[in-house]
Amino acid sequence: MTAIEIGLWSFPVLLGLIFLRAPIWLAMMLCGLAGMWMVTGSPNIILSKLKSETYTTFSSYSLSIVPIFLLMGHLSGLGGMSRALFKAGEAWLGHLKGGTAMAAIGACAGFGSICGSSLATAATMAQVALPELKRGGYAGGLSTATLAAGGTLGILIPPSVVLVVYATLTEQNIAKLFLAAFVPGLLAALGYMVVIALFVRRHPGSAGSLPRAPMADRLRALVDVWPVMLIFIVVVGGIYTGIFTPTEGASVGALGTGLVAWAAGGLSRAKLWQALMATAAGTAMIFAIVLGAAFFNAFLALTQVPQAISGFAVDRGFGPWTVLVIILVIYLLLGCVMDSLSMILLTIPIFFPVISTMDFGMTPEQTAIWFGILVLIVVEVGLITPPVGLNLFVINAMDRETPIRDTYHAITWFVASDILRVALLVIFPGITLFLLP
Repeated sequence: MTAIEIGLWSFPVLLGLIFLRAPIWLAMMLCGLAGMWMVTGSPNIILSKLKSETYTTFSSYSLSIVPIFLLMGHLSGLGGMSRALFKAGEAWLGHLKGGTAMAAIGACAGFGSICGSSLATAATMAQVALPELKRGGYAGGLSTATLAAGGTLGILIPPSVVLVVYATLTEQNIAKLFLAAFVPGLLAALGYMVVIALFVRRHPGSAGSLPRAPMADRLRALVDVWPVMLIFIVVVGGIYTGIFTPTEGASVGALGTGLVAWAAGGLSRAKLWQALMATAAGTAMIFAIVLGAAFFNAFLALTQVPQAISGFAVDRGFGPWTVLVIILVIYLLLGCVMDSLSMILLTIPIFFPVISTMDFGMTPEQTAIWFGILVLIVVEVGLITPPVGLNLFVINAMDRETPIRDTYHAITWFVASDILRVALLVIFPGITLFLLP
C-alpha cells in the first residue's frame, strides 16, 4: 500500500478501536505509531517520536492554561456561584411562562463564563435547577432538555479549554478566539430562551410561572452575582487588552474564584484537596488525549493525507462552501459519539489545511477564527443530538424519573435552533467577526 492508502485505512481502524471502548488517547497513539512504522518500514521512528512528541506536548506553554482553567471551573462550583446565577435569572424571568427554564439557560451561560466545560456546566446546573424546575411543575423532558442544551454554553462562552486547544493547533490568537465566541454564545442563549417560549406555547401544560419578584429582590439578586461578572471581565478583558497573557489571566481567574469560594465558606481544606485532585485527573486525561493526537497527527503529516484530501476536493471542482458544509456535517455526526476535545484534536490537523486553501472572501486569520467558532458550535450540537448525545445521558442520569424519549422529543427543538444559528453564522461571517478589531 502507498502512504496515502495507509493513512486513509487508519481512520476505520481508529474508529473501530473507539467503538470497542479503547481509550481514545491509546487508540490514536497506537494507530499513529503503527502507521509510521508501516510507512517508514523501521521501528526506530517509534522510539524517536515517543521521545520528541512527548517532550514537545508536555512542555507546551500554550497548554499550561488548561489545568488553571480546570481549577477555576472546580473552584467556581464551591462558591455558590451556580445557585446565585440561577436565583438571579429566576428573579428577573421567573414570572414568565417557562421563565424558570429560561433562568436555567441564563445561569448556564453565566456559569460557562467561568467554567469552560460543557459536561461540568450541565451537571453543576442540573444539581441547582432540576429541583426548582420540578417544584415549578415543569415537564421532565423540557427540564432535562433545557439543562442539556444549556450545558453546551459552557464550552462556547469564553474562556473555553477547547478554544485554547484549537488556538494551539492552528497557531491563532487565543484572545481573538475568545472575543469571536462571545456574540455566537449570546445568540445561543437567546435562541434557547426563544425555543422555551415556543415550546411552552405549543405545550401549555409543560411549564409554570412564578409571581413577579419585587424590584428590590431583583436588584439584590444581581448584587449576588457580581463576582461572576467581575471575574469574567477581568480574565477575558485582561487577556484581550494584553494586560495578561492567557496563562496569567487564567491564574487571576482561578485566584478570584478561590477567594469567592473561601469567602462563601465553601473552600474547606478537604474541598480544596478535592478540587486539586479533580483538576489533576482532568489535566491528565486532556494531556493524554493531546499526546495521542500528536502521534496520530505526525503520522498523517508523514502520509500527506490532508494534502491529498485538499487536492481531491479541488480536482472534483468542489467550491469552498460545499467543502465547508461537508466538513460541518462530518463534525455533526462525530459529535454524537465523541467528546469535543477528542474530535478537535483528531480532525483539525486534517480539515484546517483544507479550509486554509479555500477562498471565503476573508483574510487567512479571519477564516481560521470563523471556522474555529463554527466547528465548536457544530461539535456542541452533536453533544445534544439524539440518540447518542453525551449531555443527554449526563442529565438523564441525574433525573431517573424522566424517560429518555421525553428528553429526545424536547431536545429536537433546541437542535433546530442550533442548526439555524450555524446557518446564520455561515451565511453572515460578520456575526462571528463583529467584535474583532
